[in-house]
Amino acid sequence: MSDPIKHECGLAFIRLRKSFSYYQKHYGTVMWGLNKLYLLMEKQHNRGQDGAGFAAIKLDTEPGYPFLYRNRSIINQPIADLFAQVGAEVAELEKYQPNVLKHPGLAKGHLPFLGELLLGHLRYGTQGKNNVEFCHPFIKRDIKPARNLALAGNFNLVNVDELFDLISIDPGEFQKQSDLAAMMEVIHYFLVKEEEIHPGKPDITAVLKRAVSYFDGGFHFGGLTGNGYSFVMRDANGIRPSYYYIHEDFIVAASERAAIRTTFNVGENEVLELMPGCALIVDDKGNYKIEQVLEPKERRACSFERIYFSRGNDEKIYRERIALGHHLSKPVLEAVNYDLKNTIFSYIPNTAEVAYFGLVKGMEEYLNRIKVERIMSWGKDFDEEKLTEMINRKIRQEKIANKDVKMRTFITEDVSRQDMVQHVYDITYGTSRPGQDTLVVIDDSIVRGTTLRESIIRMLSRLKPRKIIIVSSAPQIRYPDCYGIDMSKMADFIAFNAAIELLKERGMDYILKEAYDKCKEMQRNNKLHCENVVRQVYHPFTAEEISKKIAQLITPENVSIPVEVIYQTIEDLHESCPTNTGDWYFTGNYPTPGGNRVVNKAFMNYMEGKNVRGY
Repeated sequence: MSDPIKHECGLAFIRLRKSFSYYQKHYGTVMWGLNKLYLLMEKQHNRGQDGAGFAAIKLDTEPGYPFLYRNRSIINQPIADLFAQVGAEVAELEKYQPNVLKHPGLAKGHLPFLGELLLGHLRYGTQGKNNVEFCHPFIKRDIKPARNLALAGNFNLVNVDELFDLISIDPGEFQKQSDLAAMMEVIHYFLVKEEEIHPGKPDITAVLKRAVSYFDGGFHFGGLTGNGYSFVMRDANGIRPSYYYIHEDFIVAASERAAIRTTFNVGENEVLELMPGCALIVDDKGNYKIEQVLEPKERRACSFERIYFSRGNDEKIYRERIALGHHLSKPVLEAVNYDLKNTIFSYIPNTAEVAYFGLVKGMEEYLNRIKVERIMSWGKDFDEEKLTEMINRKIRQEKIANKDVKMRTFITEDVSRQDMVQHVYDITYGTSRPGQDTLVVIDDSIVRGTTLRESIIRMLSRLKPRKIIIVSSAPQIRYPDCYGIDMSKMADFIAFNAAIELLKERGMDYILKEAYDKCKEMQRNNKLHCENVVRQVYHPFTAEEISKKIAQLITPENVSIPVEVIYQTIEDLHESCPTNTGDWYFTGNYPTPGGNRVVNKAFMNYMEGKNVRGY
């Protein structure tokens, strides 16, 4: 993605179902669970690089001894840092207890994180500051083991204030900035209530049913309790992804299917999807059940997971990204007037690479049809040279854009900083014939358009092509997200800015005032959640009109080369990704009432000149 956005967190859960002596005997080490947790987190490191953390709970500890441990890190490469600390603890212990890992009971007693219940998390901060206190898991401690709770997840909640009001808590400054803090307080509140009814053995299903019904948002979270129970839960619309795998020796859950498959070397069909509204609940003996905690609603799994967020080594996601690129081949062919001889295809590294393969596949299919038609039209009028020239025609592919290492400018002066920003990407010189070739470059999505304008278009123009066509494998991003992605300000969206410019050019900016007045009225009547008013801003224009204006906005003033932008259609998106139909950031069709409230609030902030989040 040319415009980096902070997004989905990652969850890793492991429940060991056997004794540590069993893992030493059958897997060669008592550290097997921790080793697997490390792999499961590393295989999802794409989901969070602001920080990481994990918690461990030990079973059957003697009264008075600690049983819940947690560590978190926000330094560079936080996962490696966390497990390096575990390694350092082992090394320190072995100074005084040589070969301690060969004695499972001794190792469990002396190594803090050698627990049977493990919960890991990768953080991309969408709320709160980027410091270690905001890293998951959060924990609540209590003198009663069953009331101890560790919680982590991939989610955003849009009704945090209401949750604190529900349990009559006046949140502190820290709690106000963290939706996990609100989730933690509510779940723990009902956990304590349930524990009062069933001392030492609270019914986790009952706790979740009472607590989660109040959450408005998309979520996938996991929790551990001090008495050895654990759970993983998914929202009723299936917005956030959730997968699990059951083995007689362990139970595992994660945010991505491919991470589980790779870590435990299992087949695709062995890793199951936790269905919307369901919870995987494991008791203190390692027995599990799948409970329908929330009544499932219309499935609205996030389509951005398939376009960009999840790792592309999942075979289904790989095929879907190929399909996204393939669907774009027809409009691209029309844009280049079917002139493949004078067109070069490339992509924005690195996440658009798979969609690029699909686009090229579509071009090759067209070229092969043309070859057959031409050859058939010759009849017998051809020779070896003529035939060789025809069958050797290829789609022209080059790696034109190269992303340099993450550049940090030490100069704060605006002009100097802007000059530095344009060098985030570089080009491969000599790949294009000046004034003759059209460059077609695919990106997986276009959010702000800033990097395109300040870096990519400037760089591509140095090759002096006849035309530059930017292709997006995602549709136009028009609305905020409030279920996990850090997109909550209207002014950040190039599509919104394009619509604003069109309204002004056509003397229709009264629509903005009408929409704002309607939002204010709805706010007064506590109905801000009832309707997405911002749709009115886009209604007067076709998608093509907005794309044309976007092309103008991303073209630097000193670049005279024509620039065109082609977006994926909503219809082709859903055909490519049939199981992930969540498209609210493209269509404004939010799956929960809180979504409408967020988009309307974000629009009001824009109109009032407030550069703050919409929730």
